[in-house]
Amino acid sequence: MAATNLNHVSVIARHLDESIRFYEELFGMERVPTPNFGFPVQWLRVGRLQLHLFERPGEAPVYHHLGLTVDDFAAVYRAAKARGVLDGTTFGHHLYELPGKNAQLYLRDPAGNLIEVDYPDATELPADVRADMRRLADRYPQSEENLRATLFLA
Repeated sequence: MAATNLNHVSVIARHLDESIRFYEELFGMERVPTPNFGFPVQWLRVGRLQLHLFERPGEAPVYHHLGLTVDDFAAVYRAAKARGVLDGTTFGHHLYELPGKNAQLYLRDPAGNLIEVDYPDATELPADVRADMRRLADRYPQSEENLRATLFLA
């Protein structure tokens, strides 16, 4: 028996309305009908998948994160930078070029959840974005297998 797909990811929201607005405005997510769980919850559409926001007590984990692929990486980068939500602490910098030329951006939502924003080809990005980017291979040695890594499976 094998899992066939990832259906959704759930994260906490300190203030549900604030988190909903964040995901709608920065990523274009859309609200979908949500059951009543007895506490504030909102499901959001992410392509064919869902993000579930739960207003619950507690802190977001430091390293746990969700990865989102976007079609306009530069726009998300610029909007996140303008909002002051880039996370340069957790993994040493907020913007990396991975082996395989993938782009990877780290930011935090209003509840402190870590979000990884991914794009398949860092070489396509505008000069202002690339100027802020660091190459993971310059920071850590990469083996031949590491160099074959990609976030985008065929």
